[in-house]
Amino acid sequence: MPSESPVLLTEDRGRVRVLRLSRPEKKNALNAELGWAIALALERAARDDEVWVIGVTGAGDAFCSGLDLTAERGEDPSPLSPQERLLDDLGWVGRFPVLMREVCDKPVVAGVNGVAVGAGFSLAMAADIRIASSRARFLAGYSRAGTSPDGGLSYTLSQAIGYERALRFLLEQEMVGADEALARGIVGEVVPELEFEERFAACLEHLAGVSPIALRQTKRMLGRAAVASSVEGFVREELVYARRGLATEDSVEARNAILERRKPSFRGR
Repeated sequence: MPSESPVLLTEDRGRVRVLRLSRPEKKNALNAELGWAIALALERAARDDEVWVIGVTGAGDAFCSGLDLTAERGEDPSPLSPQERLLDDLGWVGRFPVLMREVCDKPVVAGVNGVAVGAGFSLAMAADIRIASSRARFLAGYSRAGTSPDGGLSYTLSQAIGYERALRFLLEQEMVGADEALARGIVGEVVPELEFEERFAACLEHLAGVSPIALRQTKRMLGRAAVASSVEGFVREELVYARRGLATEDSVEARNAILERRKPSFRGR
């Protein structure tokens, strides 16, 4: 069982690890303690071979209401040494998209159970898959504060919904509900509030039933496609991964399971 922070609860469900932001009295607003806890938990999950899928959601009635503006200035319980901080100016908010999209090649699912604002919205968009409760609401909020996005939102939002839609959403300062977010492509699925936890768990469990090699290689190649500069180079790399996957024990097991009409048992090799 991974170590647990009072502001970030972790739960292992077989091959799934769920990270639950737990400052419900603050609508799970991000302070340095919670921000670093999320970053370190993502790093641990990325390195743990027993974890095949990661879920991120919130405790209480919010996903994450953004930066905690009541936190004391200068508060930074960073686990990094002073020397490491000098070498890395990403901070915890900059680590979210790098860890979730590049470092971690396991699917990350955001279960948006309530409001997602500012850095909380960026955190949700950094995930690979987003499932929203019908009570979820979304607001970027950066232009309202007189600045541009952080947390990778400029990249993740435009990738998800396109340049013009992303620009409009960021500048119009509009809070949108779950159904509108689905229509715009911000989330991939909306679930009635009372069914949300069950559906979120079912999605994670389903993904954990897929071959971990297939999970990782598929995520890796889709990530490469987003920034591919050469179609030919991309297709060549895609073929390398596809052939590598077919040569694994899991692929043999998958094909046998199809022929034998049974559920496959994957071992990650």
